Amino acid sequence: MIDPPKLLRQMFDAAVAAAQPSRCLPPHLPAAPRGRTIVIGAGKASAEMARALEQHWPGELAGLVVTRYGYAVPCERIEIVEAAHPVPDQAGMTAARRILALVQGLSADDLVICLISGGGSSLLALPLDGVTLADKQDLNRALLKSGATIGEMNCVRRHLSAVKGGRLAAACHPARVLTLLISDVPGDDPADIASGPTSADPSTCADALDILQRYAISVPPAIRTLLETGAGESLKPGDARLAGNAIRMIATPQMALEAAAAVARAAGVAVHILGDSIEGEAREVGIVMAGIARQVRTHHQPFTPPCIVLSGGETTVTVRGDGQGGRNVEFLLSLGVALNGLAGVHAIACDTDGVDGQADIAGALLAPDTLARAWALGIKPRASLANNDGHGFFQALGDSVVCGPTLTNVNDFRAIYIG
Repeated sequence: MIDPPKLLRQMFDAAVAAAQPSRCLPPHLPAAPRGRTIVIGAGKASAEMARALEQHWPGELAGLVVTRYGYAVPCERIEIVEAAHPVPDQAGMTAARRILALVQGLSADDLVICLISGGGSSLLALPLDGVTLADKQDLNRALLKSGATIGEMNCVRRHLSAVKGGRLAAACHPARVLTLLISDVPGDDPADIASGPTSADPSTCADALDILQRYAISVPPAIRTLLETGAGESLKPGDARLAGNAIRMIATPQMALEAAAAVARAAGVAVHILGDSIEGEAREVGIVMAGIARQVRTHHQPFTPPCIVLSGGETTVTVRGDGQGGRNVEFLLSLGVALNGLAGVHAIACDTDGVDGQADIAGALLAPDTLARAWALGIKPRASLANNDGHGFFQALGDSVVCGPTLTNVNDFRAIYIG
């Protein structure tokens, strides 16, 4: 007998486990170089990546990585620094300066291993000259509330940073750079993961300016001047300072979805992966997924129930209400409102880093009786959705998924069981 909530939670746990650095990083480590080995990096998974590297690296090693507050793990040879996410702070800026200093004066015999994962954009924050940390903080907040996609946000960030858009790799030249990536972005583009500190960037200052205009985001004169004059241009494909550098994708959303699918199949339930890079407003994606679930449940199209449909990617929330947002709970609440208690349909939506815009809460679970239980408590689901208060809604019902930091990050995980 299938217990849908239990199975969905087991699938989420399997998705997270598949992206753990201890499992996915060691097979990608190179041979030791003739010279020094320096480890640098940033992201929610970077500390755990550093620990996995230390445990499997036989020779000399030194370095520094920056991770989110609460995500540090013990390391012996690599220093771990914590900073703020999603809005950068002074700790992240200081860490970025120290990392740049660490890679100065290297030779062609040296190796730099760069550990990059989602969250690195804010954790590795060092503005170009003329832009202040306060400017970056204000811009980040505006971008997060604007509804811009992760790709659009990172395009802007790359052109205002002293380390993003390939600049960190350029600072390591002539040393060889190996970047190990855990992807949290739709499409797995290295330029978008932590805004591509070691990756060439084909986008331009003009593209960044267009994005700011598109979302009506006002910026200080210094930022506008950097973009309008092209002074903030990033490193482009073909730059000699990036020649010979290697980038390896060690964990992706697709890998996590496949690990989750294996758990469901082992339980005897058919699984269909709809996509690993689904974007858009979270509430709109919820409506679309509800339509698919209803078609399967009612007409056995395009799949025959019982089955599970999986998807990943990174949706956005345009915050207009007083709630805390959280794209996974917003998706799930929108899905629930659209399903309106449809029998036999359960769902889970969680961020694989363990934090859906609110500390310790990864997401939530939805059941056919979710709306009825809310109404019984005097909670109006549509009002909660309009207020961007998915967290308050599911917390009141006791249906939040709480796991704390998972020490990895391969984007969002959404699974819908259709009985």
